[in-house]
Amino acid sequence: MSDGRQLVGIVLVSHSAEVAASVAELAKELSGGAGSVAVAPAGGTASGEFGTSSELVAAAAASVDRGAGVAVLTDLGSAVLTVKALLAEGDELPDRTRLVDAPFVEGAVAAVVTASTGADLDAVEAAAAEAYSYRKA
Repeated sequence: MSDGRQLVGIVLVSHSAEVAASVAELAKELSGGAGSVAVAPAGGTASGEFGTSSELVAAAAASVDRGAGVAVLTDLGSAVLTVKALLAEGDELPDRTRLVDAPFVEGAVAAVVTASTGADLDAVEAAAAEAYSYRKA
């Protein structure tokens, strides 16, 4: 961050490493690059299989923590359960880490765009959750 702002970090948890990485790339690209926003994918298992890994999620969250909070978006079932378990443990994730209930792709884009403006964690969460109401037809 060249301007010294503390920005909300974003973690994208998917059962697939490729999906997590692709959504992270898409969100950054659609937000104009959002180079100052730390976005980390946490997809698949440590051995490269489909699934979720608490170790990968914790490492991703630590890597994007800039002091303004960390918004975690997930794709499906066990990804949600993994993040909830980490939050319940209390010491595995950075302070002010929050599981955001939002659609994975649209929510990720909204979260990254909003975080890039310097918005706080509440605003990033609200923008991502609002993506549920995006109409496509």
